[in-house]
Amino acid sequence: MARVMVSDLTLVEHIVTGDEAAFAALYDRYSGMLYAMLLRLLKDTGAAEELLQDTFLQVWHGAGRFDAGRGTPAAWLLVMGRSRALSRLRVRRRWEVLEDPEGFRFDAVPSPQDLEDEVMRIQLSERLHGAIATLPVKQRQALELAYFEGMSQTEIAMQTGSPLGTVKSRVRGAIQALKELFAEQSILKC
Repeated sequence: MARVMVSDLTLVEHIVTGDEAAFAALYDRYSGMLYAMLLRLLKDTGAAEELLQDTFLQVWHGAGRFDAGRGTPAAWLLVMGRSRALSRLRVRRRWEVLEDPEGFRFDAVPSPQDLEDEVMRIQLSERLHGAIATLPVKQRQALELAYFEGMSQTEIAMQTGSPLGTVKSRVRGAIQALKELFAEQSILKC
């Protein structure tokens, strides 16, 4: 029997009503990707696990605040997690010296429990990377530094030698272009 794919938006709408099965489905769909991003930013399995739990707890309690007009549930989750990770890093930088700032733990990448879910994640990742590749070079650079390197817009401005306002415009323009591209692709798949 074929599984029916419930949309992320439908899952969030059901979470608002307290539907634990919808919450579990959203968790299963995105926890691996979110955890991998948190681990890449934090380089600390305990902190990544804690922020993963905090982020999904925020989803459970705050799903009613999700605004579909501002983006997708996946983007909402990633932005919440990234914001928490960057806050944690800023605090850590003030109080601790990072032991291995260049380290990457290959054994920390979560293994897929369901082949179909992993295929969907891979397809989404490929679509995202393909869409990012279509951006103008300076927009792509600003977006990658912000979302894949975890840099603040001020840090990006300092690294690239660009004014802060220009960096903000580039990141905002890149996000808007990606949002429009994904919206067009969603319409074409219907």
